[in-house]
Amino acid sequence: MRKILLLLLALILLSCGFKNSNESKEINVLFIGNSLTYYNDMPQKLQEMMNETNPNIKIDQITFPGFSLSAHLENVIVESSDNNTRTTTKAPGELTATEKKLAEKNWDIIILQTGGVAVLIPESLQYKEDPAIKKIKELVNNDNSRFIIFNTWTTKMEYPDKYCYRGMQISQSLDRMKEYCSPEINNSKEYLELINNSYKSIADNNSLEKTDHGNIFQKVFDKYPEINILEDEMHPSDFGVFLSASIFYEIITKNDASDLKYVGEIDSKTAELLKKTGKINYR
Repeated sequence: MRKILLLLLALILLSCGFKNSNESKEINVLFIGNSLTYYNDMPQKLQEMMNETNPNIKIDQITFPGFSLSAHLENVIVESSDNNTRTTTKAPGELTATEKKLAEKNWDIIILQTGGVAVLIPESLQYKEDPAIKKIKELVNNDNSRFIIFNTWTTKMEYPDKYCYRGMQISQSLDRMKEYCSPEINNSKEYLELINNSYKSIADNNSLEKTDHGNIFQKVFDKYPEINILEDEMHPSDFGVFLSASIFYEIITKNDASDLKYVGEIDSKTAELLKKTGKINYR
């Protein structure tokens, strides 16, 4: 009987030691994106959430204004500020800032974010963003990395409308001066469906997890219009940033953001409402 008790005690201690080891292991998360990621310090607010429950999870970013994912691999930074970046095209043998960042660590989680227009135009998706995602995955040294595509929200626009790029902005194999466009968008419902389907296509084609920011932000637009989660036509306000960080907290930790004490720089009542509204639904 005593031997059995000792064996059970040893198994319990071993289990506790394994759990503590997992909790203390540093997990490195990298955001690759543009102002829709970094605006109003979203990654820093997400880190503050992590510090409350999972301080071993470290949030980092490589983000530049107006950058698509393809730009992260093609453009070398000459000068950068919060609102503007001056670049040159990468020369043979040269590395971009993002390529250097990817080589710094064996990243455990990579979160990819690109401009909504870049994924709404089929040719842009085919010739630029999809190949860029594949290249980024090849550059990551960790075979066990999680890759997540940031399914962004609808922006404010006048309907009907569509987005267009000239061929020279997309690929040398296309007609330089011809316009390549998204489908015409007639209302917010069509816009949300189009952007969600585009990100789903990206996720399916590249074996990525996908966030549900588009649907969750739309839920707040519809149900709580008094909460201004956008600061301008596209960028998240402090409320929108808190909502976005809450979504990422749940995706990364698999914990409920409603259990957090953290409310950031917004009032506690709105923070609690946004935590509950931001329940994740991702694949």
